[in-house]
Amino acid sequence: MTDTGKLLEEMNHRSREVFRRVVESYLTKGDPVGSRTLTREMSEKVSAATIRNVMQDLEYLGLLGSPHVSAGRIPTELGLRMFVDGLLEVGDPTSEDRDAIDAEITGSDSSVTSILDRVGAALSGVTRGASLVLAPKHEAPVRHIEFVSLAPDRALVVLVFNDGHVENRVFNPPAGQTASSFREAANFLNSIVAGHTLSELGRVIAAEIGKRRQELNDLARDLVENGTVIWENEGTETERLIVRGRSNLLAGSAEEAELERIRTLFDDLERKRDIADFLNLTQDGEGVRIFIGSENKLFSLSGSSLVVSPYMNADRKIIGAIGVIGPTRLNYGRIVPIVDYTAQLLGRVIADRGQ
Repeated sequence: MTDTGKLLEEMNHRSREVFRRVVESYLTKGDPVGSRTLTREMSEKVSAATIRNVMQDLEYLGLLGSPHVSAGRIPTELGLRMFVDGLLEVGDPTSEDRDAIDAEITGSDSSVTSILDRVGAALSGVTRGASLVLAPKHEAPVRHIEFVSLAPDRALVVLVFNDGHVENRVFNPPAGQTASSFREAANFLNSIVAGHTLSELGRVIAAEIGKRRQELNDLARDLVENGTVIWENEGTETERLIVRGRSNLLAGSAEEAELERIRTLFDDLERKRDIADFLNLTQDGEGVRIFIGSENKLFSLSGSSLVVSPYMNADRKIIGAIGVIGPTRLNYGRIVPIVDYTAQLLGRVIADRGQ
C-alpha cells in the first residue's frame, strides 16, 4: 500500500469528507476553500471552528496548503495524488465526448498521420487542455540509406523502406564530414540494413562496428556511430510528437506567475518535439497513468499534470502514446476516461490498417 493509501485509511469519516470537498471544489473552481463554505456543504452539522481544526490537521499531514495568509485551503501535490489514487470516481466518457473523438478518427482522410493530427486537435478541444500524441515509428524493414550534405553542419538522410515508404530526415552530422565519408558510411549501412527496422538498427550497428571497424575511415565511422541521432528522429520535419491546443492553457490564466509557468511549458514543448521519454512514461503497462506536478520529470514545469495512455497495435505491442497536459487542477474524473477511450479507439484503427 502506498503512503497516501495508508494516510487515507487512517483518516476518520469527517477528515476524509473535508479533504474530499476541498479537493473537489478546487478542481471545479480553482479557488481556496474556507471553513465557512464547508459548514454549508458537510453531511453532518459541524462548526466552522471544528472544520478549521480538521483542515489544520490535514495541512500538518501535507495534504492541504494555504496559498495566502488567512486564505482557505487548496490541495498540495501529495493531496492531489491521494485523491486521484483513493477517492477519484471515474466513469465512462459522455456520448458527446465520444462522438467528438469518433468523428475525427472516422474522417474521410484515412492516413495515420492525418488521423493522429485530427485526434490531437479533437482531444485538446474536448478536454480544454493541450494534447500530446506520439506517433508510431515506421517499423517496416529499411531497404536503402543515402546521405546528402546540406551545409557544413546539416545533412539529410533518405530512408527507403521495404514497403515503399520514404522518409527524409535533417540532422547535424559529426564535424568534418565529406562527400566521400557520407558515401562510405552509406555503403557500410546498406550492407547491414537489409531486413532490419529502425528500432533494431542501433543494436545491429554497434555489433557490426565492433567486427568491421577497419572497413571505415574515422569520419565515416563517426557518422555511423552517431547514427542514433538519426534513428531517434531528432530534427526531422516529420514530427513524431504532435502537440495541439497550447492556447487552451492560457485561458483564464491572468496571474503573472501562472503565465510564466505556461511559457516555460511552451518552451519545453518546443525543445522536445520528439520525446522518447513521453512513451517511456507508459511502458509499465497498459492503461492511463497520471503524473501530478513534480512527479512529471518530462517537463521542467512543476505546476502541471499529465494524463497519458499508450496505444497498441494488433499484436498488443505499445507503439505510441496519447495524453493531455494542463494545470494540476485538471478535471481528472472526466479526462481520464476520455484519454483511455481515445487510446483504445486509436489502437483499433491502427490495427485495422495493419500498422
